[in-house]
Amino acid sequence: MVLSGVFPPLTTPFASDGSVSLADLKHNIQQYNRTDLAGYVVLGSTGESVLLTKAEMEGIFGTAKEAAAREKKLIAGTGAESTAETIALTKRAAELGYDAALVKTPHYYKPAYKPDVLIAHYRRVADASPIPLLLYSVPQFTGIALEPPEIAALAEHPNIIGIKDSSGSVQRVAETIATVPDAFQVLVGSASTVYPCLTIGARGAILALACALPEKCATLFELFRQGHHEKARELQSALVRASKLIVYPTETFYGLAADPRSPEAVEEIFLAKGRPERMALPLIAGNRAAVQLCIREFSETAERLAAAFWPGALTLVLPASPSLPPRLGGAERP
Repeated sequence: MVLSGVFPPLTTPFASDGSVSLADLKHNIQQYNRTDLAGYVVLGSTGESVLLTKAEMEGIFGTAKEAAAREKKLIAGTGAESTAETIALTKRAAELGYDAALVKTPHYYKPAYKPDVLIAHYRRVADASPIPLLLYSVPQFTGIALEPPEIAALAEHPNIIGIKDSSGSVQRVAETIATVPDAFQVLVGSASTVYPCLTIGARGAILALACALPEKCATLFELFRQGHHEKARELQSALVRASKLIVYPTETFYGLAADPRSPEAVEEIFLAKGRPERMALPLIAGNRAAVQLCIREFSETAERLAAAFWPGALTLVLPASPSLPPRLGGAERP
C-alpha cells in the first residue's frame, strides 16, 4: 500500500453540550473530500483520541468511514497502552474497512519500555492485524521516541509499512530513512519540515495544519512532486509561519475546525467545542488577529504559486452561503 501525499489527522467536533458531534464530523469530511488530500487519519492526536470514551471512538470510526470518499485512504489511530487493546482496536478498524492503522507507542510505564519491549509490542500487533501498520513516534506527547535501530528492526516485519515521525527533526528523519528498506514509508508529522524531509526521501505528511489549510498543504506536496523546487521552498517558508501560529500555540488543546476557503473564517479555526474536563481551550483573543493575517498571507502565497503551474487546482471549498457558518463544523461561539 502506498501512502504518499498529505493526510490531515481529523479533528473531533463537539456540540455545545460537550458531546461529540458526528453530524459535524460527517460534514467536515464531505468538504475535505473536495480537496486534494490523499486521505484521512481518524482518531490521531489531533482528534483528541485520549480524551474520548470507547463508545465515542466507535461512533467516530464508523462516521468517518461512511463519509469519506472512496478514493481517500483511511488510517485509524489504534494505539493503546496495552498490546491486547491495541490489537482489538486495530481489528475493529479493519472490520470497518480502514486501509491502515497508526499505532503510537505505549508510554505510561516509561521505565519498562526498553527497545526490546517496544519491538515485541509492535510485532505482536502486526502479527494479529488484518491491515498494515504505521508506527507512530510522537515524543512531545508520549515522552518516548522510536529510535532508528528499533524502526529498522520493525521495518523487517511484512505488515509494518511505515512510520509517522512527529519529532520535527530533519536529522532524525534522515537517519531513519538511511536505516530502513526503500519500500518502508516515512511520513512526517511536522508542517515546518515537510519540504526538506521530502527531499531526503519522506513519502508524505500527516499534518494538523492540513485540517485548517488542506489545499495549501497539498499544494506543497504537489509542487515537490512535479519538481518545482524553488516554488516549493517558497511555500514551505510560508507554511512554517502558519504552523507556528496555528498549530504550536494549541498543540495540546485540539478541537480545530476550519473552513479552508477564507481568512475571515480563521476565528473559528480554534473552536474549543469541548467540555472543560476534556482540556479543550479556545484560541486566546490576543492571537486571533495574528493568525488571521498569517492565513491571509499564506493563502495568497499558495494560490499564486499554484496558479503558475495548474490554474484552478486550489478549489475553494464551502461556497459562501448565509445558511452555512464560516467553519467546517461544530457549534459556533457567541
